Amino acid sequence: MARAQPMPVANPPRPCNSAAMTASAPMSTVQQPAPQLASFRRIVVKVGSALLVDPKEGVPRTEWLSSLAADLGMLHRRGTDLMVVSSGAIALGRTVLKLGRRPLKLEESQAAAAVGQIALARVWSETLAAEGMKAGQILLTLGDTEERRRYLNGRNTLDKLLELGAVPVINENDTVATTEIRYGDNDRLAARVGTMASADLVVLLSDVDGLYTAPPQKDPTATHLPVIPRITAEIEAMAGDVGSELSRGGMRTKVEAAKIATSGGAHLVIASGRVSNPLRAIEQGARATWFLTPANPVTARKKWIAGSLEPKGTLYIDAGACAALKRGKSLLPAGVIKIEGAFARGDAVIVRGPDGDEVARGLVAYDAEDAAKILRRSSEDIMMILGFSGRTEMIHRDDMAFAGE
Repeated sequence: MARAQPMPVANPPRPCNSAAMTASAPMSTVQQPAPQLASFRRIVVKVGSALLVDPKEGVPRTEWLSSLAADLGMLHRRGTDLMVVSSGAIALGRTVLKLGRRPLKLEESQAAAAVGQIALARVWSETLAAEGMKAGQILLTLGDTEERRRYLNGRNTLDKLLELGAVPVINENDTVATTEIRYGDNDRLAARVGTMASADLVVLLSDVDGLYTAPPQKDPTATHLPVIPRITAEIEAMAGDVGSELSRGGMRTKVEAAKIATSGGAHLVIASGRVSNPLRAIEQGARATWFLTPANPVTARKKWIAGSLEPKGTLYIDAGACAALKRGKSLLPAGVIKIEGAFARGDAVIVRGPDGDEVARGLVAYDAEDAAKILRRSSEDIMMILGFSGRTEMIHRDDMAFAGE
């Protein structure tokens, strides 16, 4: 079955010497209805420990997982790209190692994670296979989404897994992460994965069905908020510390995750995972809270590239490459005639046309030393020249923002 393809460039390329751009209209209507699940092409689903692991027995809740897998299978067959951010490794590992429910020391948590990751991977592999899907495991640390070189490696791996029809199952690498280098909760990890993979929706399955004006357990007059067009200080103040024994994250971390996701161009929805077939429930209009983004993953990413990163070098391109970029193509080594600067793979660089005018900015796929060796050469020659098979493009079109965007 054909897989969902990456979203096309939001704004068509324009002539190399043009800085014209039509701004996207902001999404600002407070009364607008909640989005429809079927309208999204790439979705991250976060599953917490409290949903995945039985709190008394310390074993997977297989019946509930099967219902979730049925929902994922439904979306997958429609052509939706799916990623799962799953907690549960430490919870499963502490059961296998008979560590009980007492607070764990750091080294005990890491040992539990090491054992539990094997169990967790097996659970997801078997659960997804029952619906005809292949699972691929990815373990991340904070640095993998903060340092650009590792960020690009992670992004490329996710893209390839999705292209091949697999479902990446992602978790924080708790076997090596310490307090100083960890996300601290999988809500924010899910949002970071969403921005890394250009997802357009992040789903946080929780033990609550969304955000209320006050904690509903304490205030019977609390009102549920179904759609939040913009996260304000007032919205942040409503987030209490709603957590459970197995979960690190409360409502505050979910709102923080929503800020990350929406700034990256993805909607985020908080919905109850305490029901069977939780994604189908969302699709059928179950109570949930939607945080809306005014952008989309492509425009948000290009804005980040164009305005938030300091360029480390410059690539000068010929007229043919300039015309190719205008048609929406990636920048190939053959079109690069000169380079300047001491940049590394993943750094932002400026792209200038034959007249010296800035054409675009982008994340370069090669270190300056290697880029200098392959400029003006065909992509087919990269292996022969460098001794390894790098990317075909010097800058992929998805990693490029045109001047004026």
